[in-house]
Amino acid sequence: MAIDLVDRARNAVHDRAELPGMSLMEHLEELRNRLFWIFGYLAAGFVVAWLFRNRLVEYIQKPLLDIGLKMTMTHPTDAINFFIKTSLVGGAIIASPFILYQVWLFISPGMYTNEKKYVWPFMTATVGLFLSGTWLAYRYVLPGAMVFLIQDFAKNFSHMIPINDYTAFFLAVILGLGVTFEMHIVIFFLALFGIVDAKFLLKNFRYAIMAIFLLAAVICPDPSPVGMCLFASPMLVLYFVGVGVAFFVHPNRRKKKEALKGAA
Repeated sequence: MAIDLVDRARNAVHDRAELPGMSLMEHLEELRNRLFWIFGYLAAGFVVAWLFRNRLVEYIQKPLLDIGLKMTMTHPTDAINFFIKTSLVGGAIIASPFILYQVWLFISPGMYTNEKKYVWPFMTATVGLFLSGTWLAYRYVLPGAMVFLIQDFAKNFSHMIPINDYTAFFLAVILGLGVTFEMHIVIFFLALFGIVDAKFLLKNFRYAIMAIFLLAAVICPDPSPVGMCLFASPMLVLYFVGVGVAFFVHPNRRKKKEALKGAA
């Protein structure tokens, strides 16, 4: 499988050799410009998130408040560190559409003209899927994890939830599930550049299952097999969605359509 992927990637690079090239210095200059804008958007997002930091605290602490608990300070700097960390993450989420657009501008020179039409579907799907994953985690996974881990398993113990520990757990679940929902965006680009296709993805489905369940085991807060399966289920569905995406955007399909038009 790995050797096949390397060969496909090499062929994809060879097929795009005809595209207008850029020198090394031009690539570095373009990268510098894109990074400049990305850091600017991150800074602006941080400022916006900082202005609403108290509201962020309410949202983050809500799964604990629902079971009658609050985060606990164990060090005088815990509160300020918490505000900075959550503002950075919140700012990155706020700025993510603009950051993704800069990423698209950087990679677009290596794409054919008819492939660049995917920019807005790409932007919409990427942001929408990430927010869907974070909403699912916040609405169902986190509250369920709090009840399962604290009220059920730890009901006979005193509860002290340090700010740093809870924040790390919260972000791992929220961002972990949000990122996993981006699976078929990765498949989209791999298929667009001809590295994978629908047949390849279906043929290697057993490896995908293993990888998905390993990832679910890492990010799932519930150590039981049921919890891991609940995490893995949407990723499996998205994998099959990715198979459909790969079928429609693969270059071979485009070449066949062009050949049919030429024959007509």
